[in-house]
Amino acid sequence: MSSNPGTPTLDQLRIFLTIVEVGSFAGAARKLHRATSVISYSMANLELQLGVTLFDRKTTRKPQLTEAGRTVLAEARSIYNGIDGLRAKVKGLLQGLEAEIHLVIDVMFPAARIVDALKSFRAEFPTVQLHLHMEALGAVTQMVLEGRAGVGVSGMMHRNIPGIERLEAGFVQLIPVAAPGHPLALGPNLPGAGREHVQLVLSDRSELTRNQDFGVVGTHSWRLADLGSKHMLLKEGVGWGNMPTPMVEEDLASGRLVQLDLPGGQGLPYGFDAIYRIDTPPGPAASWLIERLVAQAQAVA
Repeated sequence: MSSNPGTPTLDQLRIFLTIVEVGSFAGAARKLHRATSVISYSMANLELQLGVTLFDRKTTRKPQLTEAGRTVLAEARSIYNGIDGLRAKVKGLLQGLEAEIHLVIDVMFPAARIVDALKSFRAEFPTVQLHLHMEALGAVTQMVLEGRAGVGVSGMMHRNIPGIERLEAGFVQLIPVAAPGHPLALGPNLPGAGREHVQLVLSDRSELTRNQDFGVVGTHSWRLADLGSKHMLLKEGVGWGNMPTPMVEEDLASGRLVQLDLPGGQGLPYGFDAIYRIDTPPGPAASWLIERLVAQAQAVA
């Protein structure tokens, strides 16, 4: 046999996969509405083109895959699945479905809600490629304004930005926390006690709302670029700060962090909006995603 295999057709691969699926040439013929002789002829040609024997027809009544056949089977499935995926993507494009979506989410947004929305989105729109970005504060709105993301979940503190359509998407409670050994954790605390200690603050990296503070009471503050760093330093006892409740629930339960008793500062709500640019409204998949995020908030309201 030739060491340079030929190129099989998609029809040949479809017949090959169907024989494997139903377990016989005759069964494949019935499923594909072909004559059994046509199925046998196609497989003989495929084996001739590839230069290998795909089925053992001699030792068993039903065709069994040879070792070469099992190798070809894996590749054939990959090729055929790729064709199905291509056809689904093109069908979606013809129907107005987006090929891809860039979604940017505020780091304060609860992880459980992100997972729920994205799992459901993947099941509903398997052909749409989704790019997830995580940003803080005004950087979410800035990405949407600049067109680098089509949909965002932004904090409501930036609601005065023109050109953005907004739908309320719930809120998260921010609570003051610190490590158990921090002076503020020992209490009781007098009014204004938070100002006497370093407060860890999430900084706004965007030009949109740079230097605007949210929930900052400490006269000594350290500004951090990401929420993960803030979380880590809080657990190490480096300052105190406000954190979204879902992110620190396990730490509070285990004692790695404690909620601070600060007179007049027991926490504050941080609201979210699902946003997009008014001049570039979302397509079907992005609209579905926005509706899911809004419905999540309504479900727990």
